[in-house]
Amino acid sequence: MDNTVPVEINVITFNCWGLKYLAKFRRERLAEIGKRIAVADPAPQIVGLQECWTQEDYQSIRKSTKHILPFGKFYHSGIFGGGLAILSKWPLGESSMWRYPLNGRPTAFFRGDWFVGKGVACARIRFGKGPKDVVEVFTTHLHAPYEREPNDSYICHRTAQAWEIAKLMRGAAERGHLVLGLGDFNMVPQSLAHRLISTHSPLRDVWLLLHPDSSVGAAIDEAEKARGRPIPTASYNVTENGATCDGVFNTWRWSEAQRKLIGPNKPAIEVSGDKIDPRAKRLDYIFANTGVDHSNPERGGWVVKTVKVGMTLRHPELQCSLSDHFSVEATIVHSSAVNDDTEDDAVRDGVYLQSPPTSDFPSSTILSQLKETRPSHLPIPIYEEIIAMIHTYRAREKRQRRLRLGHFVGSLVISIGCLVAVWWSPRNFVAFLLMLLSTLGLSAGVIDGLIGGLFVGSEIRALKEFEWEISNAKAAAAGEPHVMAEEGIKDL
Repeated sequence: MDNTVPVEINVITFNCWGLKYLAKFRRERLAEIGKRIAVADPAPQIVGLQECWTQEDYQSIRKSTKHILPFGKFYHSGIFGGGLAILSKWPLGESSMWRYPLNGRPTAFFRGDWFVGKGVACARIRFGKGPKDVVEVFTTHLHAPYEREPNDSYICHRTAQAWEIAKLMRGAAERGHLVLGLGDFNMVPQSLAHRLISTHSPLRDVWLLLHPDSSVGAAIDEAEKARGRPIPTASYNVTENGATCDGVFNTWRWSEAQRKLIGPNKPAIEVSGDKIDPRAKRLDYIFANTGVDHSNPERGGWVVKTVKVGMTLRHPELQCSLSDHFSVEATIVHSSAVNDDTEDDAVRDGVYLQSPPTSDFPSSTILSQLKETRPSHLPIPIYEEIIAMIHTYRAREKRQRRLRLGHFVGSLVISIGCLVAVWWSPRNFVAFLLMLLSTLGLSAGVIDGLIGGLFVGSEIRALKEFEWEISNAKAAAAGEPHVMAEEGIKDL
């Protein structure tokens, strides 16, 4: 292990789209992803992967990258695995997998979010001998949106997950460590989940720091339409808006007819960078903090040198994109590497991570930026919006629980009725049908009853915890004590 303390750290986050049995050319694509990581320029020192579901694919990537990233961890979670992995130049001293308390529904088996046990893969990595020469890495894949906000039925799940990872990253930053939050967050910039992370953790969205005027969603989204900007081109979306998903450059977002035109031994199909790209959006992020000691800011912190969208080139033989997402790649540099004589304008004029959440990011004075503060709370109406969301979703789940428990009771009554009817059955085949109906009906009712009584109950309790924390944050924002009533405790 190299004991030299780095002044520059290169980071990659990438959703590999490695769904077993479902993702086309999975093995070939993930093997190529490993090769591309190995030759990335600059060479990465920390990589966070999402949707790397199988040990086979993880080992394939490790085989290609072990010479530059000798340490790694494949994280296990849920029934089918969490799909998360972290690769590193330095040893992973500590590691854990934090599962989200609120995470999809078992009845939505065709979506799978609940079954994979989504959560946060955490690793503490020491890159030097000093007490603070530690980077804490968090990589995650938030619940997928299946409808557009605000009508997405899973928005409450994703918001709660954003709150959870913000707490984890805030705790790491309070230990005085450099913190990196990587992943497919399934949120657009300035969305509710994005604002929660940006406000309730000290981490900054590194793309937004260098591109403060970038889009807040796809050109067809209402929030982006309200900005009155022209529909961007494919090249502009990649270079300026940081779009990692749903763009015209990505072959997996083409129509079925278009995808049939690509493949082995077929002529390459190029997409012009000037093509209008109305659906591309940014869902993948690198969040980072300064790692600065605010009691002694003269010691410096970290600055964003560069950030870009990567992994845009296609598979050399299959001619398809390597994933249905592109990667985000960033380089952060410690201020100790910056001096007045440096010839690296990107470093000298870089954006320090402790910057105010506005479009004006001054870079003239290092010390003044490291001392800058930012709001510690969101506007109170935002908390009220989240609480209203929780109440709406909890009412829905309570109705679901009543229906499922009602189904169980009904199936039990019908099953008993069928068993009684067997006694007076005139023929054997009628008795068989009654027994079959009793068995299948009661089985379905028992499953629904278990989901209603156990899973939905667990979900409602998780919602109560989330509501308590948001109410507490709202009270703190208003400068008031938290007065949310404690259950079962009455005032004397």
